[in-house]
Amino acid sequence: MSKALRLSEKWFQRGLWLVAFVFAAFLIGLGGTVVGDLPQVERSLGMDDFLEQPAATQLRERIKADERAGREAQEALEQARLRHRVAQANSRTASETFSNWLATRRATERADQDPELLERTRALDSLKAAERQALAAMEAQQQKALDASQGAVRTRDSLAELERVAQDKWQSAQRAQELRVFLYRLALTLPLLAAAGWLFAKKRKSTWWPFVWGFIFFALFAFFVELVPYLPSYGGYVRYIVGILITVLVGRQAIVSLNRYLEKQKLAEQLPDAQRREELSYDTALTRLSKGVCPGCERAVDLKNPTIDFCPHCGIGLFDHCGVCSARKSAFAKFCHACGAGSHAPLAAPRDA
Repeated sequence: MSKALRLSEKWFQRGLWLVAFVFAAFLIGLGGTVVGDLPQVERSLGMDDFLEQPAATQLRERIKADERAGREAQEALEQARLRHRVAQANSRTASETFSNWLATRRATERADQDPELLERTRALDSLKAAERQALAAMEAQQQKALDASQGAVRTRDSLAELERVAQDKWQSAQRAQELRVFLYRLALTLPLLAAAGWLFAKKRKSTWWPFVWGFIFFALFAFFVELVPYLPSYGGYVRYIVGILITVLVGRQAIVSLNRYLEKQKLAEQLPDAQRREELSYDTALTRLSKGVCPGCERAVDLKNPTIDFCPHCGIGLFDHCGVCSARKSAFAKFCHACGAGSHAPLAAPRDA
């Protein structure tokens, strides 16, 4: 196409394409801002929103109370252990002293020491009783610490069960929220894509084509970049189903367009040569000739061969002779390249080689 354009027209075309890209960039920026703010239409959810707050609060308070009781019992247990060790030491010292005194008494066999024997025995019994009392107090504190620890474990298990149920509900709500946000995005992008398809089919060659193409680029970006990455994936089903539907729709349209084009070409090849050339635009004919194909059927033709004046595939005239100078020229040229005569001049008979 570029070979058939004037130099200034080429630069204007490039400038208009730049306008199309800049227009698309601003639309993409605006669309990205809108799509990025879509999640804000939904309130951010947390697991606490689905937790039974009275029961959870009661369990947390119970855990704190059990932990506090456990710390207090542990501190009391340390004190009881210390008192037990002191009582053991006192009892052990008294037993050793009593054993030594008893051995001395046996050696002397003094009867006047019997009252002292009874007093020392009572004192040793008192120390043994104090040792047993300290041991009982230590064991009681151990039991309290164990009860507090087990109570905290049971309470944590109950709280964990509540949190598990709440987490399941939270995850389900999150999936539903993600799906709603995706549907919001889909509700925005599908109309854009439909409008882009209509503009491509009807307006892509209109006077305002830079804005048309800019909008088309924006719609494609919004769908494939802003929407597709947010497709909710439930085991990949949604992504694959959407891909299959898009492939089927695009493939069906391509097949229908191809069959329609082939049918149109068959009908066009049955028309008279002059009518077929009139229906072809000048720029289209020059573009196809520059690619080495027939302007009528778009099949390859050796245009450099001076003996070929008609397409061997569809029969359309490719070359004729100037009505003024008889020079061989393109049948689609508006003026003769040899003498400048217009194409309206009557055709001259070919000159002898």
